[in-house]
Amino acid sequence: MRVSTIGERVEAVRLQIAAACQRSGRSPEEVTIVAVTKGFPPEAAREGFAAGLSHFGENRVQEAQAKLPLLADLAPQPTWHMVGHLQTNKVKTALGLFDIIQSVDSLHLAQEISRRAPQSVRVPVLLEVNVAGEATKYGFAPDELPAAAGQVRALPGLEVRGLMTVAPVAGDPQEARPVFRRLRELGASLGLRELSMGMSDDFQVAVEEGATIVRVGRAIFGERSQ
Repeated sequence: MRVSTIGERVEAVRLQIAAACQRSGRSPEEVTIVAVTKGFPPEAAREGFAAGLSHFGENRVQEAQAKLPLLADLAPQPTWHMVGHLQTNKVKTALGLFDIIQSVDSLHLAQEISRRAPQSVRVPVLLEVNVAGEATKYGFAPDELPAAAGQVRALPGLEVRGLMTVAPVAGDPQEARPVFRRLRELGASLGLRELSMGMSDDFQVAVEEGATIVRVGRAIFGERSQ
């Protein structure tokens, strides 16, 4: 049996997003695909880039350090998103690698990014929200988010663009719907436009609930070897 190419999978994801947008009265142009290359070689990112992807995500600073220099010849350069938990001692390195940090999960981390931000540059960030209150997940609790968002917005060198969440793993993607809906409500209450939610198993539901960014790895690149 022939295995689908990365280009074919990208097209399939685009079609699924378009269908989800049609169901919810949205335009596919409102949704950015961030192809998550964690665990995949630089060649996979190259194939995704050749298929028209321009936004990529990594979960670990160390992996990005090794991978991104090997993709420095791509033109125009893609936008790189940090989508995994970021330790404060890796902030300086991360700022040299990533264009956007999606996983600002504490005031302490936001303060460190602000302290390390280059002068005259505002670092685009998303605030990670632990909507479901999972003990194993990082992020602000929904009830602490309004105060925290105000504190982060007051920090110099940061541009708070929106919110990010990771839904609980579930057998049925529909089970993630309340989580995505809650994030949309939180974003609206704070006047934040960007909503990063939805991954390979549930991005269609996320788009129906208002996602402007979906983080897709396996559905584009296949099963990870690590």
